[in-house]
Amino acid sequence: MSVSAPELVAAKAQPRPYDVVRSAYGELIVSDLAASERFYVDLLGFIVSARTDDRIYLRGWEERAHHSIVLQAGPQSAAARMAFRVRSEDDLERLAAEFEALGCPVSRVESAHVGMGAAVRVWDPFGFPLEFFHEMEQFDTQLQRFDIQRGAPVMRFDHFNLHTPQLEQALTFWQELGFRCTEYIATDDDERIVFACMARKATVHDVALSAGRGPRLHHLGFAVAEPLAILRVCDQLAAAGHTRAIERGPGRHGATNAFFLYLRDPDGHRIELYTGDYYTGDPDLKPRRWSLSDPSCRSFWGTPAPDSWYQESSVVLSSDGSPSGVVDATIDEQQIRSELMV
Repeated sequence: MSVSAPELVAAKAQPRPYDVVRSAYGELIVSDLAASERFYVDLLGFIVSARTDDRIYLRGWEERAHHSIVLQAGPQSAAARMAFRVRSEDDLERLAAEFEALGCPVSRVESAHVGMGAAVRVWDPFGFPLEFFHEMEQFDTQLQRFDIQRGAPVMRFDHFNLHTPQLEQALTFWQELGFRCTEYIATDDDERIVFACMARKATVHDVALSAGRGPRLHHLGFAVAEPLAILRVCDQLAAAGHTRAIERGPGRHGATNAFFLYLRDPDGHRIELYTGDYYTGDPDLKPRRWSLSDPSCRSFWGTPAPDSWYQESSVVLSSDGSPSGVVDATIDEQQIRSELMV
């Protein structure tokens, strides 16, 4: 007997012997490191924490942790890692044991990145490359260095959005890791879920699950301080001749309430800049349901999403370092929305 969408999202996060604190950083493979640095540092204003021959480590102006995005030079653009911080070093081995029991590829690494200690790298049952770590070098926050801030400025990393063809099963998987569902979008006729927000910290999401061809990374989400910061980025990109980097927005989502802007970097990786979500930390919080037939669920206001926003995403790397194969989802949100809007 199948579980209905309301029953599925209402399931409580499972108590676990480890504590995943939050989503922490994304690692992207880029074809031209210099071009990527111009985009992320010169145009968007990220802070450079460190450089090596083949990597750049970046962070936002509010962040104290060493990095929230790693750009690594490689022959083919891809998403290499989605990383999460855990409460203690002891949590790492507990997580490794759980993924090994699931039959997932697991590796233990030490100081694989500048500014980091030990980490456990796994490929989840749906093919996504995940990493869990505790130790990371700390900096003083640059939150109030208004005299030198550039770009929006980007404040901090917030979430991953994953394109997965097995959304309901993936939702259950993240619940079993201790994540809560805060919002979701579902069809009216058969209660199929096409989008779900999963959180560990007390905001709307650390991981967003979107029904679609996958496994792929739809975007990395970064928080800015206010809506004017997003408008400032649009002006700065236009003045620098990079208007085409703007894929969608500015606008406001219904689900999450985010005031958003979607950008594409030189390799096509998607970045969301957003502000305006809300507190979700109460233990009796009920997930908010949005109907897919509600035109405001994706855009509370703003122009409709282009085809690329639904169809294009970054491929992820498999455990052997090659791009992972992808499969189609059994539900197509874009097609359903198009039929509803006719």
